[in-house]
Amino acid sequence: MSKTKYSSQHDLMTKAPVPWLILKLAIPTTISMLVTNLYNMADTYFVGGLGTSASGATGIVFGLMAVIQAGGFMFGQGAATTIARKLGARDNESANEYATTAFGTALFMGIVLMILGLVFINPFMRLLGSTDTILPYARAYATCILIAAPAMLVSCVFNNILRFEGKAVFSMIGLISGGFLNIGLDALFILKMGMGIEGAGIATAISQYVSCIILGSMFVLHKCESVISLKYFKADKRIIGNIIKRGLPSLIRQGLGSISVMVLNHSCGMYGDAAIAAMSIVSRIINFLFSVGLGVGQGYQPVSGFSYGAGKYSRVKKGFFFTWIFATALLGTCALIAMGFAGPIVAQFRDDEEVIKIGAVAMRYQCISLWFIPFTVCNNMMFQSTGKSLQASILATFRSGACFIPIILVLSRVAGLQGIEISQAIADVVASLACIPFTVKYFKELPKDIPDGMSLKEQARRLNVK
Repeated sequence: MSKTKYSSQHDLMTKAPVPWLILKLAIPTTISMLVTNLYNMADTYFVGGLGTSASGATGIVFGLMAVIQAGGFMFGQGAATTIARKLGARDNESANEYATTAFGTALFMGIVLMILGLVFINPFMRLLGSTDTILPYARAYATCILIAAPAMLVSCVFNNILRFEGKAVFSMIGLISGGFLNIGLDALFILKMGMGIEGAGIATAISQYVSCIILGSMFVLHKCESVISLKYFKADKRIIGNIIKRGLPSLIRQGLGSISVMVLNHSCGMYGDAAIAAMSIVSRIINFLFSVGLGVGQGYQPVSGFSYGAGKYSRVKKGFFFTWIFATALLGTCALIAMGFAGPIVAQFRDDEEVIKIGAVAMRYQCISLWFIPFTVCNNMMFQSTGKSLQASILATFRSGACFIPIILVLSRVAGLQGIEISQAIADVVASLACIPFTVKYFKELPKDIPDGMSLKEQARRLNVK
């Protein structure tokens, strides 16, 4: 559909049929997520040929990447959720201020994180679960990732703003360009030039900066609604405070993801490098499958934010149920296929009998739990995009924190290695069930739609968009 039917982006986001609009936004978002996870898997695949300890290093550094992404998503989604509601309420000036301020603070934090990480790289890798044999590989790989930290944080801001504005195609272009470049450079640096794990790290760093430049060019070329310009930067505690508040669920979710990786690596450490490598490989594979459901959920986010900001509350509810059902069917189908080929899939990343044995069992359990994940994702997306930061923050603690960490700490001691293999699956199911009372309460309290004919002043008073 073109703008001949929907005269503006605002009309498109608030009037187009909900299922069609979510799928329109979800397709490029899902492709972006798949490619992003594909090049993460490419690192694991190419590094797998260097040995079990090198494979384990990718799992250690995956925790570092989660830390960096936690900051990026906090600034990115914290600003983008507000921007979507501001644009829904036709307040473009405030949207520009939030976009520019999020960009500036993310760039500053990326530089700080890079410097601190490089100075304390050895203790940081130990904290993330590195063993003596894994440490040299982890240090070499992490050095490159830390150098790319500013680009990773800023890319998260650009990516999320584009998505929440409904410009998911532009976001996709930037992400997949970097992704395919990463895969090509992995093959060049590792297979052709024999650079080892350093080659994988350099490939990732280069691709992150290229992706950041492409995403940033969308703002320079005025391809989006909000504007990033120095004149809109506000070192205002209210704006920065709102960004952090709205982005806190993402920080909690990603931060706990990093902590859970650290706990997982330490739990696996007593069973040797093979266990760390196996669970690292399974995590990458499951994240690849999970990105299908997450991509559909991210297609729902801008629809939810714009609709809520425009007072079209029924669209928020309709979008939630469509996204949940569609994502469950799609992700469930992928899970069934992956369960049937768990062993051969793990073997593609590391031809080690012990790694395959541990990884195949863990992967089958986690595939079962993929049926429950879309409900958790939809709740997180809905609460965050509509400004319900407290509920979103509480739900963000469930999957990787409040559920997973105590479960793996208990089961690793009670059931040994098998306890580690089943912990994430159990945590996913528990997290999904825990969302139910939040969902029921939210929909009971959701207001009626604001009439189209109401004046902008009255809409602003009713909406009280902050």
